[in-house]
Amino acid sequence: MKTKYLDKRGWRRLLRSDYKEKIIHHDGEEMLVGLLDIHKVRSPLTVPILDKKVRVCDDHYKWLQIMPRNGNYSITVMYDDNDHVLQYYFDINVEHTLELGNARRKDIYLDVLALPDGRYELVDERDIKRAVRRGHITEEQRDYAYSVANQVMQEIEADFSRFRRLADHCKRKVDQ
Repeated sequence: MKTKYLDKRGWRRLLRSDYKEKIIHHDGEEMLVGLLDIHKVRSPLTVPILDKKVRVCDDHYKWLQIMPRNGNYSITVMYDDNDHVLQYYFDINVEHTLELGNARRKDIYLDVLALPDGRYELVDERDIKRAVRRGHITEEQRDYAYSVANQVMQEIEADFSRFRRLADHCKRKVDQ
């Protein structure tokens, strides 16, 4: 498992950025929301999502990160330089630390990506299989990651607009 900080400290792709965060409540749940305002990158990042290649990181992009205290996943909503949503990236996690200035999560390799239209896919299965083979995680932890990912995909299928509303709410709150 990898510990990842929400402020993206140490990410060499970023040359200049601002980061702000806030703990908020939404629908009775406490969550830490962070907004990474990317001013300048070393090089853009383009990734394949379903049948598209999507640039998700470039100059003047924003990443909104949502980490619920009691959730088993966190969400990164990526926006282009015109503030249009590019993708929703669900990281499957085993632990969250909602500490302002030091917010972090323990990532367990498996992820779900969703496009703004609600189409989604499970990604990084090779990474989780490799982690089991190398003894970085147990088979039980792998099974846990798949269980959470399946739950996320079921939630997307049932009501993807819920994630859009959550992102809109969080973005307004962190921008206040």
